Amino acid sequence: MKKKTIAIIGAGIAGIASAIRLRAQGHKVTVFEANTYPGGKLTAFSEKGYRFDMGPSLFTMPQFVEDLFKVANQPIAKYFGYKKKQVICNYFYEDGTTFSALADIDAFADKASITFNVEKATLLDYLSKSKRKYDLTASLFLEKSLHKTSTYLSKDTLNAIFNINALDINTTLSDFNAKVFKDERLVQFYNRFATYNGSSPYQTPGIMSMIPHLEQHYGTYFPKGGMHSITMSLFQLSKDIGIDFHFNKKVKEIIIKGNKVQGLEIDHEFIDADIVVSNADVVPTYRHLLPKHKAPEKILKQPRSSSALIFYWGVKQQFPELDLHNIFFSNDYETEFDYIFNKRDVNEDPTVYVNITSKEEPHDAPKGCENWFVMINVPSNTGQDWDVIIEKSRRHIKNKLNRLLKVDLDTLIEYENILDPRSIESRTQSYQGALYGASSNNKYAAFLRHPNFKSSIKNLYFCGGSVHPGGGIPLCLLSGKIVAELIENQP
Repeated sequence: MKKKTIAIIGAGIAGIASAIRLRAQGHKVTVFEANTYPGGKLTAFSEKGYRFDMGPSLFTMPQFVEDLFKVANQPIAKYFGYKKKQVICNYFYEDGTTFSALADIDAFADKASITFNVEKATLLDYLSKSKRKYDLTASLFLEKSLHKTSTYLSKDTLNAIFNINALDINTTLSDFNAKVFKDERLVQFYNRFATYNGSSPYQTPGIMSMIPHLEQHYGTYFPKGGMHSITMSLFQLSKDIGIDFHFNKKVKEIIIKGNKVQGLEIDHEFIDADIVVSNADVVPTYRHLLPKHKAPEKILKQPRSSSALIFYWGVKQQFPELDLHNIFFSNDYETEFDYIFNKRDVNEDPTVYVNITSKEEPHDAPKGCENWFVMINVPSNTGQDWDVIIEKSRRHIKNKLNRLLKVDLDTLIEYENILDPRSIESRTQSYQGALYGASSNNKYAAFLRHPNFKSSIKNLYFCGGSVHPGGGIPLCLLSGKIVAELIENQP
């Protein structure tokens, strides 16, 4: 196709991925970012000798990052390195149970069978079915546009349709897990994977049981330099292959004439572009950047995914029982999610996630100390009194960690910073501070996400966590791939 001038709105991870692929196709690509830094949620900060990754903390499916270096024909080793974790995550239950999920599938099944009194074969069968669900649907739901007829005229789609019963779309994830496992602790273990796309295991369909396969089969990894190094390595790659970035440049409007993109208005200046790709959240894209065009209200008004309340703590002690990823489960998981998605509040016993990168990068904390990224799932911002929620949540989190770790955190925390749904929304323009756009709390959610293109406006495309295929680093990278393929295959 004829080489185009392409403007990308937003230097989030999906915007950068789109830019790399489009530049590799030979297009002139320019990225405009409202913030003064790249990465969106995937950023970092340092204070008082502690370094913290601010946003996503789990790195899996590294092949999607590797693929960008292959597309750009550059050696990944020059930019980026990572190592596989042998322990995926440590789990702590209120009854005193502790469990280290091992990366090796056979060792994992051996250990889980003892801890949860379940047959090893049952565990391996669950993961085998998880893999089958992924294999049946990946090319349809994740790697192609769901809004193009050609997607449905493939052998993969027909295969998925013929095996529809194996996908468990007519039951919830929790009900599916409860049918397989008798031990409530193991059900809770597998229910947790609903949070990987900001949903409730009591509402999201059973097909989401494919997610454990992604973590167990592909593994979890730690990027050298922390999660922020993903952003910085791809940003450097982008610059090296000729992509232009303009920071502190807030787009005022996407300019349309007739039914075709003309460019952008930034700082009262018109920026000409043959194609525009919005990596901004789809809701503010329509509300602010396309004010003269009818918005798809049904899509925009879908319930949002969960958000996060994060405490960044500098802790004056090291904890050998903790690893990079640690989960402290609530005693009543169903009540926790009822508060998040129905009461739009946070209950007194939240599940607490603690990420400690100084376990892998000692320089991320002063000697003898640790940098704790302490997160709980919370509802998106719909006007709650977050100051009150923060105060009571801090108290409940400390009580839980003090009890399970037998410490007094008030004597150990020497630094604190906080990120809540309000600040997530203001810093990243994510509508209501939702981490993954719309929730996946019904079986039609994938089809209700906004497409990666606008059928009524030629040459306007969308990528990022608020559109197909969804949020999380791997899916954001895939959305960039889908956009690049749609543009490459333009008639």
